[in-house]
Amino acid sequence: MPRLLLTSDLDSFAVTPLGCSVTLACGVRLQFPVGATATPVTVRYRLWLPEPRLVPLGPHDSLLSGVLELQPHGVAFQKEVGLWLLFVPPRARRCREVVVRTLSDNSWSDLETHLEEEAPKRLWARCQVPHFSWFLVVSRPVSDACLVPPEGTLLCSSGHPGVKVTFPPGATEEPRHVRMQVVRVGSRELPALLGEPEAATSPLLYLSQSGPPSFLRPVTVQLPLPPGVTGLSLDRSHLHLLYRAPPAATWDDITAQVALELTHLYARFQVTRFSWYWLWYTTKTCVGGLARKAWERLRLHRVNLIALQRRRDPEQVLLQCLPRNKVDSTLRRLLERYRGPEPSDTVEMFEGEKFFAAFERGIDVDADRPDCVEGRVCFVFYSHLKNLKEVYVTTTLDRRAQAVRGQVSFYRGEVPEEVPEEAGAARQKRGADAPWMATLPIKLPRLRGSEGPGQGAGLSLAPLNLGDAETGFLTQSNLLNVAGRLGPDWPAVALHLGLPYRELQRIRHEFRDDLDGQIRHMLFSWAERQAGQPGAVGLLVQALEQSDRRDVAEEVRAVLELGRRKYQEGIQRTSLAPGDLGPSGSSASQSAEPAQA
Repeated sequence: MPRLLLTSDLDSFAVTPLGCSVTLACGVRLQFPVGATATPVTVRYRLWLPEPRLVPLGPHDSLLSGVLELQPHGVAFQKEVGLWLLFVPPRARRCREVVVRTLSDNSWSDLETHLEEEAPKRLWARCQVPHFSWFLVVSRPVSDACLVPPEGTLLCSSGHPGVKVTFPPGATEEPRHVRMQVVRVGSRELPALLGEPEAATSPLLYLSQSGPPSFLRPVTVQLPLPPGVTGLSLDRSHLHLLYRAPPAATWDDITAQVALELTHLYARFQVTRFSWYWLWYTTKTCVGGLARKAWERLRLHRVNLIALQRRRDPEQVLLQCLPRNKVDSTLRRLLERYRGPEPSDTVEMFEGEKFFAAFERGIDVDADRPDCVEGRVCFVFYSHLKNLKEVYVTTTLDRRAQAVRGQVSFYRGEVPEEVPEEAGAARQKRGADAPWMATLPIKLPRLRGSEGPGQGAGLSLAPLNLGDAETGFLTQSNLLNVAGRLGPDWPAVALHLGLPYRELQRIRHEFRDDLDGQIRHMLFSWAERQAGQPGAVGLLVQALEQSDRRDVAEEVRAVLELGRRKYQEGIQRTSLAPGDLGPSGSSASQSAEPAQA
């Protein structure tokens, strides 16, 4: 079988009836068996940066990868095609599973997925696909499913053996597909929320089915009693069965509407419709509102925001949103090269929530970035992905007279559609400053003598534009941003760019006490030699990917896409091109984020 290895400058390949094995530049692998296509087909691919419109997540799902688009859409293969996607290892694995999610017939579904481990932190999600569309990897609560025949059946949870659903004969006339998900609830969450040490809950149960909304005969559901509670010792007035039916955001207490049958360890009840069920044991009487708050808290992630400036180049600012338990270890690693204020206070975010970083009090972003909207740097929070960006800042104030003391503030943006309505309403009640999350100080030091911003000792950065108008330019500011991201990987990038090893040795010696100077001198000396040469930008992207810096390569692609779009819009405004020249379907606010936390 032919084997293809695509470089970064290729976004398509041909598949013949003989089949082939393909490895894309982004690391994705595909295997087309012999006879998968009857005629030659040209396949195109694109790796999209995650954003809410492309990432459909359930209430308790987590995103583990970027979004892969394979074209042509909807073309059915005669044999299923093997697809391998890299993903970030999930932090929680108990009662959870990793699946590939895809768009088919205008609806999202999960494919049967098998995991393969190449190294401790290099994991693959493998699946078989009958046609091409969008694909991503998510972590979700374990899903158990069955086909319910008219004769009835029993569905048990594989993660929680005590959770069962019994379908009696005659519950349905036609076979129905039924799915069950069980969500574990931390034992400390509810007592802390209610201020009641004895309060406890069962796991969350979600049931869904195909077909008519109601069953013809009642279905029996079994849930384990909350921890520490037994059927022989409990006070029945403290036991509450809660029910939630989307799209409503409320949890209703239906204890009085069902007959709860209690055993030593379990509670059983009968229903005719499926949705969310939750068993509470508390002395509180009105628990519906408390359940809404508890469910919201289960889905919130506690994070801290940091803003650090590179020690040797204060104009370069690192912005990052970190899980609370990773702040100390990350700062210990970064403070050798960066300095800055203490992290922000802990804030809470939903998976897929947008937020922005805005530089204020005389400081602005020094680049035309695709992820910059009205001067604010856009982020989309995904708990398992790196919510990190490095930007160059500038000021219109005179730094030769005095240092500029500015700040960066973080503001909330849009919340995912799956977030309960009451969560957004609660934020509105907190006042006009509800979108604000944190403000951290940024200081640009006073310039001495003829020193200019962004220039290292002994290194002059001549103004340049790498590329051309149609393919897009990389400006000096863009190249500085690339240089700031390379770190110790710069020698590998240099060799892939074609620099001789002797020149690397000379750069190391000349800037032996200045890592940033080594990187910038290498990159700008190469760029100056490439000025006016076709294909220079593609060569840089390819060198970054060959050096295993696909995160930086994707940022470069995003900057080029923004430049191309503006160039085409400019042509249209001057009536030099037809009106349909501009690209369609691309988003200017995609967040350029590395793929792994």
